[in-house]
Amino acid sequence: MDADDVGLALHPHGGLLAAAAASRPAAYPKAAAAAGGIVAPGSSVHELLECPVCTNSMYPPIHQCQNGHTLCSTCKARVHNRCPTCRQELGDIRCLALEKVAESLELPCKHYSLGCPEIFPYYSKIKHEAMCSFRPYSCPYAGSECSVTGDIPYLVNHLRDDHKVDMHSGCTFNHRYVKSNPREVENATWMLTVFHCFGQYFCLHFEAFQLGMAPVYMAFLRFMGDENEARNYSYSLEVGANGRKMVWEGTPRSVRDSHRKVRDSHDGLLIQRNMALFFSGGDRKELKLRITGRIWKETQTPDGACVPVLCS
Repeated sequence: MDADDVGLALHPHGGLLAAAAASRPAAYPKAAAAAGGIVAPGSSVHELLECPVCTNSMYPPIHQCQNGHTLCSTCKARVHNRCPTCRQELGDIRCLALEKVAESLELPCKHYSLGCPEIFPYYSKIKHEAMCSFRPYSCPYAGSECSVTGDIPYLVNHLRDDHKVDMHSGCTFNHRYVKSNPREVENATWMLTVFHCFGQYFCLHFEAFQLGMAPVYMAFLRFMGDENEARNYSYSLEVGANGRKMVWEGTPRSVRDSHRKVRDSHDGLLIQRNMALFFSGGDRKELKLRITGRIWKETQTPDGACVPVLCS
């Protein structure tokens, strides 16, 4: 069966006869070069495979009512066995013809509009999409459960305009954190600052949270990009006073990892309250921490040695 002219002859109980034409858009170079069976988002065949309730692509088992209206198995349970289109009882009729059509199709990744050029068999593309490097990023702001997603430039503007996050250029930083009552932690997020260097964006987090019975303070860096890019960079954090200091060096975590995941893994500069108050000086009743740090990129010399490079 050629996917350019797909005829769906469904089970007599379904009562549905549908014809759909699938086009090959020029926007997909791989699609233009490949043989038939490639279906573009927005085509008739793609629309047939879209659940009318959740609008996601349908995967076996695909259900249908006696009038031939289809929906995915997840939504079948949600609509209490009533067809959302004609309100007839759904029963347990499988749309085997549509499942067979789906097996023969290849589809672009759903993130094609964000730049992904890949084409996949219908039943394997969902696994790719969960890990696609072009999938949108979640907002890295930790002070609230923000549901905004987008590419990095969009999220940078969102952090600046909507969350009023401080933006800095350069690869070194020197921040002072003050809290009048260091015993009041309550899983507070204190600070998020965005740094722009090496043509990339980095999020510096400083948080207070309860670890067991004691409050702790933690600073860590996240890279606004994928993990494989984050490995190209390193950073250090330092806190100290009274002739003592603590230093942390590591690789920034990707913002693909949530701030809570990074925090709970203790992948950063972790300061217990007693030590934090010691670094604060004075009567140790007020938290006054100064944290300095830098970001650098490792480059290889012709003889294979790694040399840290700071941004200009």
